[in-house]
Formats: sequence, C-alpha cells, structure tokens
Amino acid sequence: MSDFLLRSWGQVGFETTYQAMQDFTAARQADTPDELWLCEHPPVFTLGLAGQDTHLLAPGDIPVLATNRGGQVTFHGPGQVVAYPLVDLKRSGYFVKEYVHRIEEAVLKTLLHFNVTGHRVAGAPGIYVRTLDPHNHSPLPQRPQKAAANTTPDFTGLAKIAALGVKVSRHCTYHGVALNVHMDLSPFERINPCGYAGLQTTDLFTMGVDVSWQEAADVLSHKLVTYLSP
Repeated sequence: MSDFLLRSWGQVGFETTYQAMQDFTAARQADTPDELWLCEHPPVFTLGLAGQDTHLLAPGDIPVLATNRGGQVTFHGPGQVVAYPLVDLKRSGYFVKEYVHRIEEAVLKTLLHFNVTGHRVAGAPGIYVRTLDPHNHSPLPQRPQKAAANTTPDFTGLAKIAALGVKVSRHCTYHGVALNVHMDLSPFERINPCGYAGLQTTDLFTMGVDVSWQEAADVLSHKLVTYLSP
C-alpha cells in the first residue's frame, strides 16, 4: 500500500475543492505525501478544457463552472462519490495514460465488489455497465483494443456509471473520478454527458445495488490506494 493521506470532506462545494486542489498542487514539494480526497458535491455542471456550451442543453437552475481538467461536461451531485487523487507521477514512476488506466481499474474492482461488471469503451474514458445485464462478464466488442485506434465510441446497450477527468501540473495530478452510487440522475438529461448526445448514465442503485455513500466510498478509496501505488 502507498503512503496516501486519506481525507474525507463530506459534502463540499465544487469551487472550494477545486481551489484547494490547485493550492495543494502548487505548494507541494518533492517529499509531500500523496493524498486522496473523498467528497460529494451539491448539484453542479462542470466543463473541461474542451467543454462546449452546445453540450449544455438546459442547465436551468444548476450552476455551470469551467475547470482546467480534460474532457467535456459532466454533472456532480449528492449520492455520487467523488475521489480526487493528488499523486506525484514522477515519484510514482508511471505516465498519465497508465494513471488513467489504474483509476479505471480501481473503479472496475469497486463495481466487482458489489457484483456489477464494469467495462471500458474504446475512445471514451470512464466506466460503463450493460443496463439490461449488469452482471455479464463477457467482453464488449467495443472495448479498447490495439488495432482499434481512433474508433468512434459505441454505447449501444450501455450506460456510464463513472466519469473521469484529470489535470497534471508539474507531474502532479488533481481532479479525478466520480462514481454514481444513489443519486438523482435526471440532471444528466440536461447535458450531453461527456460530450456525447444520448449517452445514458446510471448508478449502483439503478443496477440493483443499494449501498450507502460511505460504503461505496470506503471500497473505492481502498481500490484507488491499491491501484495507484507505485
């Protein structure tokens, strides 16, 4: 296990956490321990660096905040475990692509803990589930494969259960991953999630898993610390 400092903030405003992540990353030194922050946010839409307003269909009364993470638009709200790994990649010894892969692996193992099978989709970071058969282990035809570069993502029969967006500054990461546990999913209908029109989203509860936010957070944090260790 890595020497992560684990911090659970409860429900906290996105802007507060965003500023705190930037401050932490700017101030950290070569010997600063890595940290893993867990929280949930009040309802908010966040835009990545590539975010386009055209993917905001009807934000209504939910605030929209621009960020410096990768990716397009997503929604954060109560009932979602948001995990922010603050990792020194230079010290850890792996690059951004592997870092993203390790985060996704931690989410896959978290879902497996709750008897749900998660999947990767070629060209679309994050984790997806088969909506009609969430326990099906058979590989997706649209999974990432070496020969399938520049594939247009195929979400047939799938819904997104975890979204991922990262920022790296001076070899150090912030932002992270959001796992939908038991939340109001309707705000996702006000956007094109992650920039994909018609992409369905889901949560553990909809997939038949009724667990508390804390239990899901405990499992996810354990898996993240395990898979992000050097």
